[in-house]
Amino acid sequence: MEEKKIITLDLTDCKYLGELHERIRVAFDFPEWYGANLDAFWDYLSRESDVNEVIIKGVKTMSADLIDYMNKLYIIFDRNVIKWKKYSEIYEDIKPFSYRIDS
Repeated sequence: MEEKKIITLDLTDCKYLGELHERIRVAFDFPEWYGANLDAFWDYLSRESDVNEVIIKGVKTMSADLIDYMNKLYIIFDRNVIKWKKYSEIYEDIKPFSYRIDS
C-alpha cells in the first residue's frame, strides 16, 4: 500500500493572484501549462493530483484582496474531500483527501 502523500502550500506574504496560482502549481507539481484559475485548479486537484493531504500555511499573512479568493479555494478542497471520501469507503487502495489550515 502506498504511503500517504502530504504537501505544504505555503502562502506566506502572497500578494497577487498570479503568485498564488504559481505557488499552487509548484506545491502540487502541476505542469507549466496549468491554467492558473479555479476551474483548472479543480480539474488538476480532482483528476491529476495524487496528493492525500494539504497543509496550508501563511493565510493570515496574505493580501486582504486574496482572502475572498481563498474561500473559493476552500470550497474546492471541501468538494474534493467529499469526492475521495466516497471512493475510499468503496475501494481499500484509495486514501481519503484532507486539508488543514495552519496559522
